Amino acid sequence: MAVNAAKHGVKTLGVIGSGQMGLGIAFVAAVKAQVPKVLLCDASPAQLKKGVAFFDKLLAKDVSKGKLTQEEADAAKARLHPVDGIPALKLSSDDSPQMVIEAATESLAVKQKIFGSLASTLPLSTILATNTSSISVTKIAASAIAENAKAGSEDAIEGPKRVLGLHFFNPVPVMKLVELIPALQTSKDIVDRAHAFAEACGKTVTHSTDVPGFVSNRLLMPFINEAIMTLEKGISSKEDIDTCLRFGMGHPMGPLALADFIGLDTCLYIMETMYRETCDSKYRPSVLLGRMVDAGWYGKKSGKGFYDYPSDTRV
Repeated sequence: MAVNAAKHGVKTLGVIGSGQMGLGIAFVAAVKAQVPKVLLCDASPAQLKKGVAFFDKLLAKDVSKGKLTQEEADAAKARLHPVDGIPALKLSSDDSPQMVIEAATESLAVKQKIFGSLASTLPLSTILATNTSSISVTKIAASAIAENAKAGSEDAIEGPKRVLGLHFFNPVPVMKLVELIPALQTSKDIVDRAHAFAEACGKTVTHSTDVPGFVSNRLLMPFINEAIMTLEKGISSKEDIDTCLRFGMGHPMGPLALADFIGLDTCLYIMETMYRETCDSKYRPSVLLGRMVDAGWYGKKSGKGFYDYPSDTRV
């Protein structure tokens, strides 16, 4: 039986996206929460294969460090089931996941398409969570209405109630926080069950209302953006900017290295979202940040950002 399963009721979990975030969520669900069946879904077979390989690498690393026994690692691996596409999440008419967590590209249009498809595929009892770091969860929830239900059926009323934000932090197996964001439509029962699930994954849970950037990125992204502007204006080098924050402020990672780790494209999207939705100039993204994204320099995942990264360090 999964840890705390009586509280969250998740015996089968679907995870959309097998990149660094989705894979990390699948990992803690299988290892920490011990969800009996974790369905890892990705539109790209190549990325799915890469994600599974990284799952194996993480397990081997934990075994080598004594965090897991080989028996525990084998049991966790047996809980992971790669699946091809959202329709495959519905295993049968009476065997669907109790929760699905979307960890796809930070794009409203992409997430709306995914949640529309999930609503059309899975029963109303399935909790639908998004790992968005900035997009309105209320907007995403509104897309969780099956196409054939938009005229006013039960799905149109009840569908959005099961949607909320579960914002895990990267790297998911290491970072202890999950930010829980209810949409305006989310029911209290869904919030309580999602909170229990995140705790079963070994996380501390904080709650935020559905505002641009929530709590974490409302504070973090302007800080990172200011560090980029400091570099852009030639005030200091990237190394000295990061060193100042590491050794002067006790941060484990400098803001430019952290931006690379998050993904510069993701940082830009979050800043643009907060700027657009608040019209507050303090959220205006750095010109340099935009240019680096234009160049395809996304940080660690692309191999180049403010720093360079060898291929064997990427997911």
